[in-house]
Amino acid sequence: MHRTALKRALPVLGGRPVAQIAAQDIAALVADLAERGKARESIRKTVTTLAMVFGHTGITPNPARDRTIVKLPREEPEELSPPTAEHVAAVYRTIPPRHRLALLFLDWSGARVSAIDLTLVGDYDETRRRVRLRAQTTKTRRALWVELPDVLAEALEASLGPREDRDPGGRLFADSGADALRTSIAKACKALAIPLFSPHDLRHRRISLLHLTGVPWARIGEFVGQRNLAVTANTYSHVMLEAGEVDYAALLVHGR
Repeated sequence: MHRTALKRALPVLGGRPVAQIAAQDIAALVADLAERGKARESIRKTVTTLAMVFGHTGITPNPARDRTIVKLPREEPEELSPPTAEHVAAVYRTIPPRHRLALLFLDWSGARVSAIDLTLVGDYDETRRRVRLRAQTTKTRRALWVELPDVLAEALEASLGPREDRDPGGRLFADSGADALRTSIAKACKALAIPLFSPHDLRHRRISLLHLTGVPWARIGEFVGQRNLAVTANTYSHVMLEAGEVDYAALLVHGR
């Protein structure tokens, strides 16, 4: 990652001793990268990596950390277009079976996709049919519980097998994975000729559905682990989405 970030800077700054590079030079680099169409996040990573280089060589003050001169391009608001229930169901039927339960869990929980890799068998409370999302998977960096509908809980329990054979330290979605799920969804969308969506778009979908059904923003923030409720409200108040839930029973119980 650092090597990639440095490659964006070297054509402009690579031939100069680090002691001769000023904050104005970093600002010029930022402008050059922006003009060449580099994403804001890519530019941020480049500046951060340069700051590490200057810090390692003992350059003070660090020109890459001069926030009065070095400013990132303005971040454009994300245009959200969550998938409809029809599209989620269609993708469910198309992706490999090993990813289907993970897909429905993300659709229901609004969890970040990292939860697929980090949630363990021991995080499932079978008595209360709820899943604990670990702190490292939530924006608030606090663990939270997600209660599952009965049909989804039953499918999850069936995938885990007998209680005596379960390994609490094993992954809850052992047959799936964040990257593999993302790739499978993309392939399914292409095969079905429907708008492309990612696992993270399922989070947008859940927040939008909660808003459309009248759930207060404070409860929505608690449910999906959002930190800034004002930003959440401003972002999702204008999202247009068909207010329909995926029929989990039809998909899981009847296999349709």
